[in-house]
Amino acid sequence: MARYATSDLHGCLLSFQRLVEDKLKLTRDDELYVLGDYVNKGPNSRGVLDYLRQLQADGYPVVCLRGNHDQELLDAACGRLALTWAPDADRHVTLQSFGVQQAADIPDSYLCWLEELPYQLEVPGFVLVHAGFNFRLPPEQMRRDWNTMLNIKEFVLDASRLGGRRLLHGHVPTLTTEVQKQVDEPAGAICLDTGCVYRHNPELRHLAALNLDTLELTLQPNIEPDYYIAKRG
Repeated sequence: MARYATSDLHGCLLSFQRLVEDKLKLTRDDELYVLGDYVNKGPNSRGVLDYLRQLQADGYPVVCLRGNHDQELLDAACGRLALTWAPDADRHVTLQSFGVQQAADIPDSYLCWLEELPYQLEVPGFVLVHAGFNFRLPPEQMRRDWNTMLNIKEFVLDASRLGGRRLLHGHVPTLTTEVQKQVDEPAGAICLDTGCVYRHNPELRHLAALNLDTLELTLQPNIEPDYYIAKRG
């Protein structure tokens, strides 16, 4: 049995499939934790959701958390259009993957699946969340601050709040070399967003999966067909 975590798939279905099936060789005895952001930016948001749901239906222990892009898609589909969603180009690609013209027409099965995603999770040795926590808040309030868990980009870690566990998160595209440095530290936070969707940037453009027991980091390059995305960095 092995435990893995990864994050920020952003519609990169082929890259994620390669990671799961060829690099990790996931079995039904393993556990896979995915830290959110399945949709937007990349070419096949619907395909990513279909694949995750099929893995779960086939008996693979795949646990998915909620990311800010998943929440933004839910908000748009539920008519909360005043809230920020993706830029026009991203919206078009995302909606096209679902075969619809507007978010409200995305089939309910996808929206219900997204709506049930938790914001955080504790497993032996780790606390999992999409973006992070506001450690300045009282402990009980910190764990109910949903907006921060989805959106915070910088925080000062207070390890005493985590009960001896390390923090795993995504959300902020981070160079693979920096992620490896974080993994090698004996304590602290690890960001697993290695910017897979930014296919033009050779220092990003990977999915990263961490073995939670051996701390081995596995990288899968972006292998998606051509799609438009602005280069980051």
